[in-house]
Parts: sequence; C-alpha cells; structure tokens
Amino acid sequence: AALLLLGTAVTMVHACPKYCVCQNLSESLGTLCPSKGLLFVPLDIDRRTVELRLGGNFIIKVTTQDFANMSGLVDLTLSRNTINAIQPFSFLDLETLRSLHLDSNRLTQLGPDDLRGLVNLQHLILNNNQLNQIFDTAFDDFFATLEDLDLSYNNLRSVPWEAISKMVNLHQMSLDHNLIAFISEGTFTDLDKLARLDLTSNRLQKLPPDPIFGRSQSNAVMSTPYAPPLSLSFGGNPLHCNCEVLWLRRLEREDDMETCASPASLKGRYFWSVREEEFICEPPLITQHTHKLLVLEGQTASLRCKAVGDPMPSVHWVAPDDRLISNSSRATVYENGTLDITITTPKDYGTFTCIAANAAGESTASIELSIIQLPHLSNGTNRTTQSKSGLSDITSSTKISKGEPKPLPEKVVSVSEVTAVSVVVKWTVSKSTPKVKMYQLQYNCSEDEVLIYSTTVPAYDLCVLAIWDDTATTLTATNIVGCVQFITGEDYPQCQSIHSGFLGGTMILVIGGIIVATLLVFIIILMVRYKVTSGIQANKLPNVSNTYSQTNGGLNRFNGAPPQVKSTVVVMREEMVEFKESFLVNGNGRLSQNERGVKER
Repeated sequence: AALLLLGTAVTMVHACPKYCVCQNLSESLGTLCPSKGLLFVPLDIDRRTVELRLGGNFIIKVTTQDFANMSGLVDLTLSRNTINAIQPFSFLDLETLRSLHLDSNRLTQLGPDDLRGLVNLQHLILNNNQLNQIFDTAFDDFFATLEDLDLSYNNLRSVPWEAISKMVNLHQMSLDHNLIAFISEGTFTDLDKLARLDLTSNRLQKLPPDPIFGRSQSNAVMSTPYAPPLSLSFGGNPLHCNCEVLWLRRLEREDDMETCASPASLKGRYFWSVREEEFICEPPLITQHTHKLLVLEGQTASLRCKAVGDPMPSVHWVAPDDRLISNSSRATVYENGTLDITITTPKDYGTFTCIAANAAGESTASIELSIIQLPHLSNGTNRTTQSKSGLSDITSSTKISKGEPKPLPEKVVSVSEVTAVSVVVKWTVSKSTPKVKMYQLQYNCSEDEVLIYSTTVPAYDLCVLAIWDDTATTLTATNIVGCVQFITGEDYPQCQSIHSGFLGGTMILVIGGIIVATLLVFIIILMVRYKVTSGIQANKLPNVSNTYSQTNGGLNRFNGAPPQVKSTVVVMREEMVEFKESFLVNGNGRLSQNERGVKER
C-alpha cells in the first residue's frame, strides 16, 4: 500500500509542472502557469489539460512539440509574452480549441499554416502585436466557426477581406488602430450576426456602401428580422467628405465625433453636421494625353493619359477592336494612366481610347497609334512579304481591327563593294525631306523573319531608315528611305540558326574609317614600289643621262663631245618609270614613236 501511494504521488507531481497550479474540477484538468518567468512552454504538461494559461511569461516561440497530443484543450492563453514566431502546424492537434489568446506579443505576421488545425475556434485575440501581414489563407480552417476577432493595435494595412466575408457567425470584430486605407466592397454583406465593428483610427477616406451599416442602433427597421443592431465606430479616420460617403451621412447616428479631413472647404467640420448638398464630386477631366504616336515595328509604344477629378478617376484603355485592355505579357496598364505595349506589331495599328471614370461620370480621349512596318523580303526574290493577317493579341476580341499597313516606299538604296565583312550602302533622299537627325541601317538574314544584327554580312535584306523631328506632333518620326537585298556568297551557319528571338539594334556605318584604311594600304604599296624603282634607276644611271642629252640637245652619242647635264634632281611619277626603260633612240638622234606617245601622255 505504501508503494502504491508513493507511485500515485510521483504521478501527480509529474502531471503538474513546477511553478504551475493544476486544478482537477469535474474531471477536467486546468493548468495555470501565469507570470512564472517561463522561457518556453513546459514539456511535462499533462496532455489531458482542458484549460492552459501561460500568460505573463517570457516565451519567445511556439513550436510543434508544445501542444502535441492535447486533443482535449479548449482554452489556451499565451497573452503578454514575447512570442515573435509560430511554427507552422503548431496547433494541428487542437481540434477542440475554442479560444486562443495571443494578444500583447511580438508577432509580425501570420503565415498560411500558423493557425492550421483550429477547426472549432470561436475566439481569436491578436491585439497589441506588431502584425503587418496576414496571409490570405491564414483563417481558412475556422472562418465558419469564428465569433470574435480582435486585430486592433497592430500595423496592418490590409486583412484577408475575402476570408472575413465568409465569417457568417462573426459577432464582433475589432480593426481599430491600424493602417487600413481600403475595405473591399461587399465584405460585410453576409455578416448578419455582426453586432460590433470597430474601425477607429485607421486611414480610411471612405467606407464602401453596404446594407449592414443601415443596422445602426437608432434604426427601427432591420434588414434581417433576427439581425442585431450594429455598433459601428469609425472616428479618427481622414474622411474625404464627397458624394461617395453621402450614403453614410444619411444614416441616423447618435454620436457626432467623426470629422472631415478633406476637401479643404469641409476640413475640420463634424461629419454629421455637414449638409447633404455639400457632399459633391467633380467629374473627370483629361488634362494630358498622347494625340498621335508613330513607332517602328518592334519598339515600345507608351500611350499616356492623365486625368483629374474628385474622387481621383481611374483610367482604363480600350483597344481598336473595342475590347478592354488588361495587363498581359505584351501590355501593361499603370495606375498613373500609362499604357505600355512592349513589342509593337502591325496589328496594333488603330485608335486607342482612354477612359477616365469616377463616381461623378467619365471622360474619354482618342489616341492614334501608327506602326511603321518593317518589310521582310522573301528569300531569293525582291518582293516584300506582308504580315500575316490577324488581330492584336493585346485583347481576345474577334472583331476586325481598324487600319491597314502603309505601302512601302520606292527602292532608292543600292549596295556596292560587297565583301564578306563589309559593304558600301548608298541612298538618295528627296529634297523635300526634313532635316535628318540620324540614319539607321537595319538588316536581317534572308532566311529569317525577324531583324538581327551581326558583325558579318553573309546574305541579308537591308533597309535604310531616316529619323527626324516631326514639327507637327513634336515627336521623333522614323521613315523608311528604302530597302535592298544583297548576297556576299559566304556561307555562315549563324544565318540559318537565328530564328527565335528579336535581336534588333542599330548599326552606324562610318565610311571615313573604310577610306582611311584603304589609303593606308595604298601608301604602303607606293613606298614599296618606290624603293624597288629607285634601285633599278641607280643601276642604269648612264643610260638615263644619255637619254636626257639626246632629248634636250638633239646630239647623238658619236659626235665626239659629251653632253652637258645640269645637276638637277628629276622627280618622275611612278607610272612613267616603266615607259622610261623602253625608250629607243633612232639613227638621226630623234625619239622613236614610243617616246612621242609618252610625251603626249
């Protein structure tokens, strides 16, 4: 018996952790360890515990081993600790948990699996943390059972509105003292049991219209027979008092603590004292937009549209096929109203429409986009290959696109001196052409359908482009001067392999460089030939003197008197040397016919 009692005592000591108080009431075990200086969750907690209180300690982290196998736990309190992280699936075994208190800790985020397993949770208290992010799926396991959600006094800019809209059993929700600036419309529509909503001290400029806000305490008529009256608090927000919050002004309220932060004419006035006719909006006005835009095929087209109004209008774009443009791999619509088409094609030709809209109306503007189509010469012919018919892939419309590609200009480009690595390109420009800023040469392999650039020129189609400032639109215009096809006769494998990507660029031909290189080679040849010729002349010096004697004095070499030659340096052109060696003297001392021909030259 003594041993049995001793064993029971040991078991009881092991069941209740040190410094904790364990209560066994009505077959349910409560473990109370508040403010005991604990650094972690005790490992020897009885797994049959129904209520566990660990508040006021110094627990830093929640791990997967802390609450393993506690399938009967109903109430868990971890308030006023220093918890900064929760390992995923740490609460996976707590299927019966009804209340979880994590307030006054140092949590910065709730991951998608941090609260996984709490399928019967009714009260989630997370106020006074440092939360700045809650993942969209963090509440997925208990949004149908949750009744109380407290997220106040955090750093939240947004919350999972979609999950909150499904919390049909929610009775009260506290979102006050955060940084929330936007609430999704329709979030509270199905929350018929919601009795208290606190949105105090956020950054809300407006509240989305929702029937739930009509269930104020002073309203006698309820939208749902069993729905409780709603206690709504939204003071301390920078309300923008225009027509968008007029519906809220028409609700009957007992308090008047809310004030207007804007516009300037209503700043500081009590929200409920402003007359309805003062809640006005201004329709949109488009202040700046692109009128006409001319771009080269393959380049980026930026269409701009700026608008003002109250509230600030949103800008949408409609393609030439009358379909709304959304973000895609080739088109991007920015919040500032800019539409970027990254790689233009001839199918983008047409009139785009900018639509600026707000609660007071809408305004439109048209932008004409013209595409300079680059001709693609078919292999072995001088005919241009037209682009394949079809619609732009900016939208998925089935309508016919407006506009047709512009015809190509006449052929005014020619090539000469074609080598494996160089070619001389010549072109003519009309006198009526504006002052050209720069010429562009773009060429592609005859077997390819896209433009490429290379250091060698095997067999290419080449186009000359002229770039100047368009005085009518103050934009830079690019026009095709002409195109030509040429073949070097060299076989380069890379010509056949580049078919996939668009490797475009610009090559500036420097004709002066070619001329300088040619002159250097020519000078070297002259110097070599001059040295060789000088050596030959030195060996035949007497013959040269006699020849000059006969030419100048008319005497032959047999008259008995040597000719008198002045000491004069004679400089002859190189092409005269060959003929000098072939001169003949006839019997009468005259030059032969060959000499006269040289003289005439």
